[in-house]
Amino acid sequence: MSTQALYLASTSVYRKALLEKLTPNFSTAKPEVDETPLPDETPEQLVSRLAVLKAQAVADTLTEGLVIGSDQVAVFNGHILGKPHTAENAYNQLKSFSGHTVTFLTGLALVNAHTKQHQLCVEPFKVHFRQLTDAEILAYIEREQPLNCAGSFKSEGLGISLFTKLEGDDPNSLIGLPLIRLLEMLRHEGADLLTNP
Repeated sequence: MSTQALYLASTSVYRKALLEKLTPNFSTAKPEVDETPLPDETPEQLVSRLAVLKAQAVADTLTEGLVIGSDQVAVFNGHILGKPHTAENAYNQLKSFSGHTVTFLTGLALVNAHTKQHQLCVEPFKVHFRQLTDAEILAYIEREQPLNCAGSFKSEGLGISLFTKLEGDDPNSLIGLPLIRLLEMLRHEGADLLTNP
């Protein structure tokens, strides 16, 4: 069986690092995609659409290969969370999460550049916040500076100190690339990164 080239349609250092846990043999490419939500689009529809669009944008430049596309949003009380950009906004976000749950939705698409067929899933992951004091929130923001992170925290860093529980099938999905689902999709395409990295 010939090995198909693998492409990651993302310039995210976090997604690249996750994929490197499975294989060193892939290329990255920046997908040129408008990520503006459509009117009345649900968070699930948004990440599904953008994951496919990102993978398809790169696949359209190829004749062969498998292209991975991914998109993620954090959702609280039915609303998509943005990046805080300021310490004040980060404080307000974290204060509102205290004692509540934030859901991350990660859309994952795999496009076969030759057949134009794609696989798609949306992987949910829940982060349960403990009751946080103002002092803890301010100390966290000061130490980690999560101003460019949706939801104002980094789960892979000190953000873990804010939680009571993480709930989901694949902890990698919280960082932006559900590896268990990705490996299933790749095997469906005849690519087994365990036996043929």
